[in-house]
Amino acid sequence: MKKLLVVIIAFWAVACSSPDIIYKPRPQILPPHIKKLSVRTFTNHTPNFGLEEKLTLAITDEFLKSGEYAITNEKEAQGIIMGEIKYYILTPIEYDVNMVPTTYKLDIVVSVSILDKMKNHLLWTEPALRATKIYSAATLPGGMTEARAREILWELLAKDIVKRTIEGFGAVTSTSEKKIPKNSEKVSQ
Repeated sequence: MKKLLVVIIAFWAVACSSPDIIYKPRPQILPPHIKKLSVRTFTNHTPNFGLEEKLTLAITDEFLKSGEYAITNEKEAQGIIMGEIKYYILTPIEYDVNMVPTTYKLDIVVSVSILDKMKNHLLWTEPALRATKIYSAATLPGGMTEARAREILWELLAKDIVKRTIEGFGAVTSTSEKKIPKNSEKVSQ
């Protein structure tokens, strides 16, 4: 018995010291009983009208593109994706000689959760999922409108949510330690 223990410890010591061995934790994926998902319309905590519908549609479209899970209504779904738009921050970051903004930074911070409807508990929560886009004003060559920048961010957020859901969603607690940006305003132009 002691020889076996010595062999195991020696093997473990050699294995742990080898540079070829890489620790890869097993991804946390949705339980096998979840085959159908529903995307609940996000709650909008900003004064900007209609943001919640655009984000909800982008997430639904991204799940439909992946084809991994069926998207259905809440009654038939085993998992529910829900969230809220916490912050929508549009900040001019560069100006021309006349103090007209030429470059903007758009930050959108959302909170996202997935509920296991059968067990009635949250599988994962991301309290501060953030997407940022820096863009030139539409009046400049190669510039874009705020609406176009927002569409790009909806697509980025939707892809991130779908990727986390399908490929695995991180730590054992399933909660991110990211913080809401300080001294940010909830309003835009």
